[in-house]
Amino acid sequence: MKAVRLLRPDIDICFVADQANVPYGSRNPEQVQEFAAGITKFLIGEGAELIVVACNAASASALYGLRETFPNIPFVGMEPAVKPAANLSSSRTVGVLATPVTFHGKLYNDTIERFASNVNILTSTCPGLVEQIEAGNLDGLSTRSILEEALIPMIEARADMIVLGCTHYPFVIPLVQSIVGPNVNVIDPSPAIARQVDKILNDKGCPTKNAGHTQIYTSGNPGKLIDVLPGFLGNSHPVRKLRWNDSTLISV
Repeated sequence: MKAVRLLRPDIDICFVADQANVPYGSRNPEQVQEFAAGITKFLIGEGAELIVVACNAASASALYGLRETFPNIPFVGMEPAVKPAANLSSSRTVGVLATPVTFHGKLYNDTIERFASNVNILTSTCPGLVEQIEAGNLDGLSTRSILEEALIPMIEARADMIVLGCTHYPFVIPLVQSIVGPNVNVIDPSPAIARQVDKILNDKGCPTKNAGHTQIYTSGNPGKLIDVLPGFLGNSHPVRKLRWNDSTLISV
């Protein structure tokens, strides 16, 4: 969202944080598909003309199904940036940080097969990292310990590219970079996603309201999200409460 807003300050953005159900990465794909469909229906009800599935686990589990179920809505999904990492790697060794659902998904494995079959791919699921970031702990000892456990073996194996395969992880890029050192590239997928959003909007000729309004919803605790937003986005926004009623999101 931050990258999209930098590129397109003119568009309205509706952001849903399903904090009642995070982390998605350790859930079974069927659950994630149900959550993704419910969020999509809510966003369409809010007038969304394009939907970014801003979660690697949700993209891995649900993106194909969402495109089939909602054919009139363009979707931009997330996939670990293995292709550019493989192309740029001098050591032919790439580290990927992602959640279990992402690693087991068809999207990720198709990408590996197509673009990185001749590269040594090292992976880590970084248990507990999403929860630390959700709590706003972006540079504490617990967060550093999780990252060191994942990254140090990769660096020792001569990885020169680190791919962030979870949309939480770019918030800890400074910490990641401090661990891997200046000679290792850390790939943030957010700018590429923002460029794809801009391209689709331009191709569709989507009207813009020229308001640049941002509305954030959470299925969790709005007060807690408001507290950590400045650390994530550099500024704050009002947050409204949602609740799940079976598989439907309802504004409270």
